[in-house]
Amino acid sequence: MQTAFPGRWQAVLFSPPSFENEDDMDLQANVLRQLKNRREGFSLEQPFYIDQDYFKLDMEMIWYRDWLFIGHDCEIPRAGNYFTAQIGDYPVVIVRGKDQAIRAFHNTCRHRGHRVCTKDKGAAAKLVCPYHNWTYDLDGSLVFARQMGETFDKAEFGLKTVHCESVGGYIFVCLANEAPDFAPMRASIEPYLAPHRLWEAKVAHKNTIIEKGNWKLVWENNRECYHCASNHPELCRTYPEAPTATGVQGAGDDPFISEHWARCEAAGLPSAFNMDPTGQFRTARMPLIQDAESYTMSGQRAVKKPLSADVPISHIGTMLLFHYPTTWNHILGDHAISFRVLPLSAEETAVTTTWLVNKDAVEGVDYDLEELTHVWNMTNDQDRSIVEENAFGIRSPAYEPGPYSVDHEGGVMQFVEWYSNFMTGRLQGDKARLSVVA
Repeated sequence: MQTAFPGRWQAVLFSPPSFENEDDMDLQANVLRQLKNRREGFSLEQPFYIDQDYFKLDMEMIWYRDWLFIGHDCEIPRAGNYFTAQIGDYPVVIVRGKDQAIRAFHNTCRHRGHRVCTKDKGAAAKLVCPYHNWTYDLDGSLVFARQMGETFDKAEFGLKTVHCESVGGYIFVCLANEAPDFAPMRASIEPYLAPHRLWEAKVAHKNTIIEKGNWKLVWENNRECYHCASNHPELCRTYPEAPTATGVQGAGDDPFISEHWARCEAAGLPSAFNMDPTGQFRTARMPLIQDAESYTMSGQRAVKKPLSADVPISHIGTMLLFHYPTTWNHILGDHAISFRVLPLSAEETAVTTTWLVNKDAVEGVDYDLEELTHVWNMTNDQDRSIVEENAFGIRSPAYEPGPYSVDHEGGVMQFVEWYSNFMTGRLQGDKARLSVVA
């Protein structure tokens, strides 16, 4: 028999966090004050990196309301293929339907809340909750619920949907009831991604590491190469340490980079630095050093088969895609690497790295997996250590915000500026409360 309290049921499982109590209001006021009084060009105050209440506010204001990179089309190439992820408190499942459409759902059974899909990935004709075998079609509709009575209406208990968009082989999801408009991002990044045909690539390797530091420290470390020469010997064999390398600081004034952009664009590859007005996402095709073509110890291609036949020239460098708060990417002529950031707590962050290659490339024939992954496996581990030591030092009562290098850390300053402006806008100007799909 249907529950007599459907509204109450939904409120317990999916209602937005409340900001009505005095402690929450005091927290918001304090965070807003600190952001408004932030010293420009300096790191954030200590609580932004270690405090659980500040972390919760990040989740509620950013992670539960905005588009997040979650995976690739090619991870679920056939109907019934799925993968799962955990976004804060929300387990989600992404599945390809019989109509080939990619959909996302809250991975929570409508019976008693058990996770429907308990594995990281899989394939199934239907999604079956292992607790009581409630069975859902690939479009989320409930098709079987044993012995629920004559008045039970299956149509009322389909899986709760999550907003889902795919662009250029990248899948983004949004937990909010009303998602921000995805069209501007699609229009901006799709031309840069399209020539690489990543929707028909394949995953050569994927791994996840846990970095014991706040998600913002993970991003700050990523946004500069001031530390590269002393920490990343493998990466520095092919990736330039120059502050212009990420496109943020004066790349257009560098004749070497300008020449690279002109050469690639003449071959039909959009390349010039392109950033949205808010600074949340951007693209640029940047050259590697000397004659390097790929992130390998030799600088030579790691994969014999080109990633895409639509890329007609060699030495295209790396197509950089950044989207706060979840992903940075390197797309080369022979393979692509995506990085996904998902916060676990105030001082733990999961970073998932995925290597994509041509769908017809054969391991051991067209590429050696160790050669393909070595540079970024080493770099990721080095960055993990840096973030953890950074977090360790920030916990000290002696910590206070320090100055960024104007010459080398423009990317970090841009990230912190985006975060500060974004959170300030949400805290003082957005009266709508967080509204997760119910």
